[in-house]
Amino acid sequence: MFSCILSVIVPDTPLNNAYHVGSLNFWSVTVMQILKEHQPPITIDEQITNLLDKGLIIEDEDYAKSFLNDVSYFRLIKAYSLGLKVKNGDYFENVHFEEIVSLYLFNAGLRQNLFAQIEKIEVNLRCRLSNYFCSVYGVFGYEDINNFSVTEDIFKSITKDINREIKRNARAPFVRNFRNNYIEGKIPFYAIVELFSFGTLSKFYKNMKNADKKAVAALFGVSYTYFESWIESVAYVRNICAHYGRLYNYKLVKTPKMYKQYDVRNNRIFAILLILKHLVPNDRHWHEFVNAIESLIIKYPNVNLQMIGFPQKWKNYLQWEEES
Repeated sequence: MFSCILSVIVPDTPLNNAYHVGSLNFWSVTVMQILKEHQPPITIDEQITNLLDKGLIIEDEDYAKSFLNDVSYFRLIKAYSLGLKVKNGDYFENVHFEEIVSLYLFNAGLRQNLFAQIEKIEVNLRCRLSNYFCSVYGVFGYEDINNFSVTEDIFKSITKDINREIKRNARAPFVRNFRNNYIEGKIPFYAIVELFSFGTLSKFYKNMKNADKKAVAALFGVSYTYFESWIESVAYVRNICAHYGRLYNYKLVKTPKMYKQYDVRNNRIFAILLILKHLVPNDRHWHEFVNAIESLIIKYPNVNLQMIGFPQKWKNYLQWEEES
């Protein structure tokens, strides 16, 4: 149970101790929050009882128990009940356990399809960025601060990130090969980039010179001001997917800069789908991805598309004009 103590102190001489706005006096208010106590663990049978007490309809308790034995109460109920119940209260009328499961399964399907597209972008960016950077600055150009548009502290941070990735992958065959068989044991950038996480890759790009960022972004047919924002957001979503996180009814923390032609919310997952449209090839694989998303929506009709930022006629947004 949440509670707090509200303490108001009124001074003896208000005009000397209060804040003044016009003829009004304001006194400081101290709010002390009493933190919640952690709940004790409960068995799956107790979880079922708790859900029934909150008004959730469970027609097949054996199925519910089996599912909760595979997917934790915290992962399933806490995340996918959002929007189906009063906060810290009971479920709305006529909400079924199977509805929550279907949202979970929809999210899993969306995440799996999305991750496959993000992988293409990550691999392409590693290739195109390293090819460009090595051709301009050499295979060890990452060691020179003059090849970046950064302060000395930021360059040290970049170097620290690179060294951390090398150390973490010290046993990788190609790392050992360069360490043991090449002069000074140094690793060329075209190899090091394969050790980068997408987040490190995004950070490396962000700290390049503007002219270099423009050149790399042009390889994707995008302005670098958009591209920088896009890959940062895509890297963020990639990590959600990699950790089997929730995309449904989730507000993105790293929001992408969107083209003005798109009247969509940039803090929902549909914005990322629009970005992918511009970054992956317009071929049959993209069409298959769009069709797979449509099939998921048909399969799970209780999905609220507004929760993932999908506009009406969303499919038209993801198709190029000649296809619409």
